[in-house]
Amino acid sequence: MVKGTHNAIEDERNRDIRIFINGELLPRQDAKISVFDSGYLVGDGVWEAFRYHEGQMLFLDKHLDRLWQSAKVVGMHLPFSREALRADIQRTLDANAMRDHVHVRVMVTRGIKKTPSQDPRFTISGPNVVIVAEHKQASLENKNRGITLWTSTIRRGSPDYLDPRLNCHSKLHEVQALIQALEAGADEALMLDVNGFVATCNSTNFFMVKGREVWTSTGQYCMNGITRGHVIELCERYGVVCRQKDFSLFDVYGADEAFVTGTFGGLTPVTAIDGKSIGEGSFGPLTKQLSEWYEGMIQEEIKRQS
Repeated sequence: MVKGTHNAIEDERNRDIRIFINGELLPRQDAKISVFDSGYLVGDGVWEAFRYHEGQMLFLDKHLDRLWQSAKVVGMHLPFSREALRADIQRTLDANAMRDHVHVRVMVTRGIKKTPSQDPRFTISGPNVVIVAEHKQASLENKNRGITLWTSTIRRGSPDYLDPRLNCHSKLHEVQALIQALEAGADEALMLDVNGFVATCNSTNFFMVKGREVWTSTGQYCMNGITRGHVIELCERYGVVCRQKDFSLFDVYGADEAFVTGTFGGLTPVTAIDGKSIGEGSFGPLTKQLSEWYEGMIQEEIKRQS
């Protein structure tokens, strides 16, 4: 069985979902993009993923803010409004009769190239927009068991060549990091920044607990996750000290608790890093409290939208 923060309960309904591609809703087996697509050729695309829960798109405005920011950073003009994209997402959800425990991924590439090339001037179409909505509920067994991490030799890049905050399709370095972790027998990879400080994981954000303090990286070398931001906000709301700072593996190995955050899994405890046990090998008390506060924040968001 696949372990990790993206481990979901199997749902047979996903075999028959319809996928949005440039205005069309296609059966899963017919959902295809050209081999000349910029995303396929050179990883030239941006994306977002969010949850649809109890009939509400959770924190969608924050995800759209990040999508538009990412597109602007890479010089990709989005020829549609936020309202139009939201309507296309809702259309996709309605076509699949979805209401609860849904994970939505929105992908936008620069478009079709007339020939394989990095050069954006060879693009002969507008952006390709794909929306994949799946019935996807996180495995509570996996969440309660926690995950293990292994520190990869692949570093998070410097902002002057590929800013780690950019949510783009170019994820090969993170795949390499994850492969190293899997080969070491761990579930996911812990990644350091260019200075050797702990930055993030390959697909989630990393936190640790020292005493009653929560520590996470400065955010300069990691995806500034929406859930990461919510945990920092919850610490401020409830009077928990949260330090965004540089720290090393020396600090991590002595942590009382550790956890990772992500849109799909929320907060997931970390039980071991590089073969060294963290805490009691399960949900630590502060991690559990933060997870409960986060679930409460989700309910607040649902009520706000209702």
